Amino acid sequence: MRVHVVSDVHGNAEALARAGDGADALVVLGDLLDFVDYHDHSRGILGAVFGPDKVATFAELRRGRHTAEAGRYIRGLWDSLADPAAVIRDAVREQYATLFASMTAPTYATPGNVDAPELWPEFAGAGVRVLDGEVVEIGGLRFGFAGGALLPPGGVLRRDAVWRPYLRTEEELGAALAGLDEVDVLCTHVPPALPELVYDVVARRPEYGSTSLLKLIERDRPRWSVFGHVHQPLARRMRVGWTECVNVGHFQRTARPHVLAW
Repeated sequence: MRVHVVSDVHGNAEALARAGDGADALVVLGDLLDFVDYHDHSRGILGAVFGPDKVATFAELRRGRHTAEAGRYIRGLWDSLADPAAVIRDAVREQYATLFASMTAPTYATPGNVDAPELWPEFAGAGVRVLDGEVVEIGGLRFGFAGGALLPPGGVLRRDAVWRPYLRTEEELGAALAGLDEVDVLCTHVPPALPELVYDVVARRPEYGSTSLLKLIERDRPRWSVFGHVHQPLARRMRVGWTECVNVGHFQRTARPHVLAW
């Protein structure tokens, strides 16, 4: 069996259409949407709606960790639109129509934080199975899936926000992971909470990794734990006991799937 695994697609539908070539199945670990393109400010949903100059300003504020100022800036951009929620919803649907049509191999997918999982049923056809907190057998191995990323401790999602990322508390993610018993392959968007796997060497800061995921790996010792989320990790892979933990890569930029073969 040969399974190709990708994460952090961020709008790269052209490469996604080739990701399943030669594979028996394709596993997608989320972040399909290109919301803010930090490499090309003219692309992504914000680039299409507001133009590259405004995205460049927002990106600079985010890179400089001016979180409050960045929040005020983006809220000002939303306020310039008559119906920002409708604009974003239409842009998301437009990207999803292209991205889901690009999944040509039998596909098993879980959402990332830059996704709107409530919309996935509209676009996932017969060849795409959406899984979150569920187990499926592929080629005789048990694959367990849990999507989303982690809210910062004490963080709260604004109910009136124009865009709501798919973020969960550690407790909520732990509840999703609790149903993944005796799996051979753990498939998540976020990494386990290990310093080498959560630190982004370009952003120069750690992302949030899951302690619940790490405990599950230590307890059940699956063959593989695969994930994404951290685009430029300090360590792309490491072992935790019997388990090989692998960041499958920033697919938007690499256009190369990670291969699992057995």
